[in-house]
Amino acid sequence: MNILEYENTQELKSHGQGHFPFNIYLCSIPLDFCVVPLHWHNDMEIIYIKKGRGRITVDLMPFSVQGGDIVIVPPGQLHSIEQFEDCSMEYENIIFQPSMLIPGQNDDCSKQFLLPLVQGQLLFPNYFSPDSPLYPALSSCLGAMDEICKTFPNGYQLAVKGQLFLFFYALISSGDVPPPRTGSKSLDRLKEILKYVESRYNEKIPISDAARICGFSESHFMKFFRSSMGISFTDYLNEYRLTMAARMLLSSSDSIAAIAGETGFENLSYFNRRFKKKYGCTPSEFRSGTSV
Repeated sequence: MNILEYENTQELKSHGQGHFPFNIYLCSIPLDFCVVPLHWHNDMEIIYIKKGRGRITVDLMPFSVQGGDIVIVPPGQLHSIEQFEDCSMEYENIIFQPSMLIPGQNDDCSKQFLLPLVQGQLLFPNYFSPDSPLYPALSSCLGAMDEICKTFPNGYQLAVKGQLFLFFYALISSGDVPPPRTGSKSLDRLKEILKYVESRYNEKIPISDAARICGFSESHFMKFFRSSMGISFTDYLNEYRLTMAARMLLSSSDSIAAIAGETGFENLSYFNRRFKKKYGCTPSEFRSGTSV
């Protein structure tokens, strides 16, 4: 199970099949999960905080967010969502493929705006609070899409596309363009190794394999990963596995031993110890909702 597949299990409103790849999900932290680990994908993601507080990281830049805030994650940018202290947070997750807006490569809108957006050449700020001058226009578009997707009226696709065009028009016409990212080569290397973990976390991943993906020696890789993530690669891998295990405990009826094996833990006792250290309770208590 990868991150995007798991996010799909949180779906409350969806009409993203076939030729209209657009979805709206309502998520809650910590009710649904405490953290969405750092990951990336080729879809665009708009995170609209409804209430509460949390922390969202985009390309290693952390944002403390609260009710009303909007965070935009263009295709290919690293991002994570996590609980802030003991706060809860409800947010709407809008995920879609920007290519759905591209009518043809000879179209002016495609050449000047949409293709550069998909290719990561068109930049704009990631974070907007209610104090931002652009906020009324952006939140209006998000609210309109939300209303449309409550009933999916005939022709709703036209209305959703219209609101997305208005959303991007507000961003682009403002001229508020951030400076180009620094250290993009390091971010690209980090993206590759995180995607590798996402797809192979249930297998053995030696340091040598991870280092090879980045083109580093083992010692250089370990320094690079810790300086980028603030945690060792081995600890990150185990934390990721535990996060996936916690989700599987709540979403499947598989035995705890089976889930431990499915998430890369060969030793059940070690899995139980690591799980209790991370979540403060045993896997069975976590599944049943009881505390230690």
